[in-house]
Amino acid sequence: MTTRRTFLSVMPAAALALAAARRSAAQAAKLEESDSIAVSLGYKHDASKVDSKKFSTYAAGRNCANCLLYQGKTTDAWASCAPVGGKLVNAKGWCVAWVKKS
Repeated sequence: MTTRRTFLSVMPAAALALAAARRSAAQAAKLEESDSIAVSLGYKHDASKVDSKKFSTYAAGRNCANCLLYQGKTTDAWASCAPVGGKLVNAKGWCVAWVKKS
C-alpha cells in the first residue's frame, strides 16, 4: 500500500532525476563535419554545400529542420539527431539519412 509519506519521499528523487536528464540533454555536443559519422553520412552544416553529384538523394530544400529524424522544432537552430548518436545538427544541414517529415 502506498502512503502519502512514501509518495512525498519519492518526489524529490524523481525531480532530481528529471533535472539531471535535462542537464545532460542540454550539454549535447554539436556534430562536426569532420567527425567520422558525419563524413560517412555526408553531413554538412549548410545543405547548399552538399555535393549533389556525390549524393544523388540530395535535393534543394531538403535540410535537417524538415527531416523526420530532427528531434527539435523546425525553428530550432540546432537539435539532436539519432543517426549521429544524439549529437546536435544544424537545422540548415543535411545528410544521407534525411527522411521527409509527413
